[in-house]
Amino acid sequence: MTVHATIEVEEDLCTYQSADNGAGPLWCHGSTIVARSADRVFVAALETLADQVPLNNTRWVLYERPDNGAWRLLHTDTTGRTREPSPIALVGNDLLVSANPTLTAAGAYNGPAQPTVFRFDTRALDRAPCVEPPDWEDSARFSEHSYRTVAADGATGDVLYMQNEGYEIAHMSLRRGGVWQPRGEIRWPFGDEYARPQPLRLCYPNVMLCGGGAHFLGVGDIIEPVEPWREAKKQITGRDWDYVFRRLFHARTPDLGSQPFGPWLELANRDATAGSTRHCDLWIDATGDAHILWIESSTDARLRDQFFPDTQIRQSLEYAIVRAGQCVERHCLATHSEGDDGLIPSQARLHVAASGVPLILAQFHDARGVRWRLAPLQVDPAWIDVAFRRPMSGTFLTNTVRGGSAPADVIDIVSSIDGPGLGYARLRVEV
Repeated sequence: MTVHATIEVEEDLCTYQSADNGAGPLWCHGSTIVARSADRVFVAALETLADQVPLNNTRWVLYERPDNGAWRLLHTDTTGRTREPSPIALVGNDLLVSANPTLTAAGAYNGPAQPTVFRFDTRALDRAPCVEPPDWEDSARFSEHSYRTVAADGATGDVLYMQNEGYEIAHMSLRRGGVWQPRGEIRWPFGDEYARPQPLRLCYPNVMLCGGGAHFLGVGDIIEPVEPWREAKKQITGRDWDYVFRRLFHARTPDLGSQPFGPWLELANRDATAGSTRHCDLWIDATGDAHILWIESSTDARLRDQFFPDTQIRQSLEYAIVRAGQCVERHCLATHSEGDDGLIPSQARLHVAASGVPLILAQFHDARGVRWRLAPLQVDPAWIDVAFRRPMSGTFLTNTVRGGSAPADVIDIVSSIDGPGLGYARLRVEV
């Protein structure tokens, strides 16, 4: 199977000032800030408030672009201050913009927050949004560090809002039939094999809803647990801490309304050689199989010579199929080892074409910079180059089905540009 791609649009979307609060407009990279409804695309960007101090010194802004027009600013949040970007979801005519406004007074560094959803009617976008507070269990206590996830099923209308509390759990609220209902909590896996046993907080997850159920894919986000490695990195960075992403987990529930997520399945673990794993994307096919992409690195280049001199530095794009809670297939789709010529895989997203065919849109890099490539999802991808005039780099978000956007032959891409700012590209695909 082959794919063809036509670049229809490459342009600037908006600029922004750094908020110096540890987050940014693409920081929610497991969810999306991009949604497509027919011939219109929506993006929830982030604006820094110059008269406010970190951490809660930003607010969301909502943009719209018709395919035959230009970007316009639809709405700016005038009701609250927040720290993080705002994942969005699209179900029917409802465009939902998530927010996590602080409950603290201006000038406070941190404190409690109140998750909120702003619901827009895509048929009347000039109207003010309706405000919908998700419903949570009474024990939920939130702060500006939400690490929140928003996922939607465009077919059923379900929307799941997940928000972390501390380092052990995330709370869940489910919007079904237009009504929010508490769905308890999900508890993170526990690393009892470490010198200091601890929960493995899973951050920036990819979550996909499907037929009333859900699949969850997340990576452990913890401070370096190995003391000698932490000390070695401190000599390089000057910091007492260094967060690592080494263990990748999947879980599922057949019915969000009545059943909790099942046991954790560990798909990758790079603890032994201080490597890393970073999840890329998750897609559920018509049979219920989960198709999972992630980037895996064999070791940390900063530590290799001192601790793992016999370990070759290797980075790869990995693909697994999970069926009924078990990994039934695993394949390497692209790889690069030190000393090799060729491209180094760095990021990937899954996109479902209008025909239902899943595609991989990926970033690679070499000494010349970023290279974008596209291929159907298969064990031996037939990659084609996507020759952007000005290739964007770093985290990129798209109009994914995980956010409620319908399968489409258009891929809407938002990523970083110099400025700093956000750029936009529209890619038309033929399979």
